[in-house]
Amino acid sequence: QVQLVESGGGLVQAGGSLRLSCAASGHTISSYAMSWFRQAPGKEREFVAVISGSGASTSYADSVKGRFTISRDNARNTVYLQMNSLKPEDTAVYYCAVMSSWGQGTQVTVSS
Repeated sequence: QVQLVESGGGLVQAGGSLRLSCAASGHTISSYAMSWFRQAPGKEREFVAVISGSGASTSYADSVKGRFTISRDNARNTVYLQMNSLKPEDTAVYYCAVMSSWGQGTQVTVSS
């Protein structure tokens, strides 16, 4: 089973940027699509972005399209989420996922 560890979360003002990382271990992930999800307080977990194994294909939730960019470095077994123009409604715990594995999440808080 693959282990995932997210990092890079924190507190940022509206309009700011953060870059999340998700490091995988225990399994080579280059053949698998990887995703980011988020869960805000009192809400269900929602899809944010996905990237194909090669990195050639990506897809985003409408709420983050044009502001967030997902990428990956298969040599480092790591996927990233660059978040720009952050809004208070982006506040959530962000999780990465691959196959049936989830990370523990990293908190992102955007102040207005």
